[in-house]
Amino acid sequence: MDGTLLSQNQKLGREQLALVPSPAGTATHKVIPHHEVINALVDTLSLRHIAPVREEYAVSKDGMKMFGIMELETTFQGCRFAIGIRNAHDKSMRLAMTVGYRVLVCDNMAFSGDFTPVLAKHSKNFNLVHSLEIGVSEMQRNFEPMTKQVEHWRESQLTDVCAKLIIYQAFIEGDIDLPKHLASPVHKLYFNPEHDEFAPRTMWSLSNAFTSALKQLDPVPQFRATARLGPFLEARTLTT
Repeated sequence: MDGTLLSQNQKLGREQLALVPSPAGTATHKVIPHHEVINALVDTLSLRHIAPVREEYAVSKDGMKMFGIMELETTFQGCRFAIGIRNAHDKSMRLAMTVGYRVLVCDNMAFSGDFTPVLAKHSKNFNLVHSLEIGVSEMQRNFEPMTKQVEHWRESQLTDVCAKLIIYQAFIEGDIDLPKHLASPVHKLYFNPEHDEFAPRTMWSLSNAFTSALKQLDPVPQFRATARLGPFLEARTLTT
């Protein structure tokens, strides 16, 4: 699993992000250039010996909003943790960071992750480094619970009947309001997986089948569907 940046705008690297202009702040609103947010996050991670291995960023057409994904070198059982981050030069939203093994950031500024350790206003007394240090510390403390959740899904064996029932509930009964035409791709990806890693009949493999099929959707519908998927599957993990 990894981070996914859903955007219809051009995706940027960190160097390109530094070229995005930022307006002057006000007496009550502190403007922090997008690239400074990212550089401060990378420095904060570096102090904890964590490095990004892949980064993607995008900005709104006026350059006032930034959102991005940063995959980390921290891995477990074939998964990689990722950070989603967003920032704004106007007062439309707070600086925010989310982390997980399945992270989605959409160009409507919506987040989907397993844990959101930073959500801060750009007030005149806002301290970027302090906020990120707290957020990264909280992030590290939540690595273990997230790892245990993935392990639980890997250990949750499914009978073929149970897997078919979950697919039926998702698409036919409409428990999470997914487009019905994706039922067949989910079924195919689960029962005829493209990768050996997902050959075991487990909730983890079924989760991958769902998320792989959802990539056929446009960015915003994909984001909304994937955000609903985790709680839907977790509820069925507890009952299988």
